[in-house]
Amino acid sequence: MPYDLGATARLTAQCRDPDGTATTAATATVTVTLPDSSTATPTATETATPGTYHADYVTEQPGRHTVRWQFTDPAHAYTDVLDVLEAAPPAILSLADAKQHLNIRSSDDDGEVRYWNNVTTRAVEFYTGPIVPRSITEEHTVRSAVTVVLLHTPVQEVTAVASLLTGGTAPDVADLAVNGATGEVYRPDGGRLSGRLRFTYRAGRTTIRENFPAAARIILGHLWRTQRAGRRGGVAGGGDDYSVTDPIPGIGYAVPNRALELLAPDRLPPGVA
Repeated sequence: MPYDLGATARLTAQCRDPDGTATTAATATVTVTLPDSSTATPTATETATPGTYHADYVTEQPGRHTVRWQFTDPAHAYTDVLDVLEAAPPAILSLADAKQHLNIRSSDDDGEVRYWNNVTTRAVEFYTGPIVPRSITEEHTVRSAVTVVLLHTPVQEVTAVASLLTGGTAPDVADLAVNGATGEVYRPDGGRLSGRLRFTYRAGRTTIRENFPAAARIILGHLWRTQRAGRRGGVAGGGDDYSVTDPIPGIGYAVPNRALELLAPDRLPPGVA
């Protein structure tokens, strides 16, 4: 499961000899490669179990990390990955709401519930665009245009514009207006936009209407049930609420039809993010 930004990730590995037997190594090192390609080398320590090592790494950046273990005498290596969440990952449902819907009362499965809750948010926003407000940065090459169309709607505000060209200029944010529903950015004075520009803006809803968390609950219940078949826990009832009779273009069988019905008033036109 992904780690929260700033949490300590306990990294583990075993040193094995050529026969596959776990054994104590002369040296053990671990290198963590961060998303920006920098590296960290937390101290590797053998545990009470011979041949089993761990190292504690305090996460510093969100994103995918590569973990490389290297042992000597015997020579052995092991590579793994770990993911770190954003400082404020978007989620339509709180952990408490998600657990309440799934009828889970203990904290034993909190990590797994959070994971599928985040997946559920991505599934809902596949149809609606951003719901939970977040900052987005994207680049546009503009050849003297009246408007620039941002990719993710609804747009709340444009917070910064920068030129990516040496000596280039960018319009002042105060001189721009934005159509939140369509993502169109323009100059109210009729001036034109040009250059290679990086836009930073906030997208999402200021008010999260009831149909969004309702659809999220149905999707979460469906994913939880299919991933944990035969295990204790889950959603009481269900039936047609979680049925998927036909594959949905672009997302297959992950979203029940009833959730789509709830999202229908707010679904984006085809091709709009």
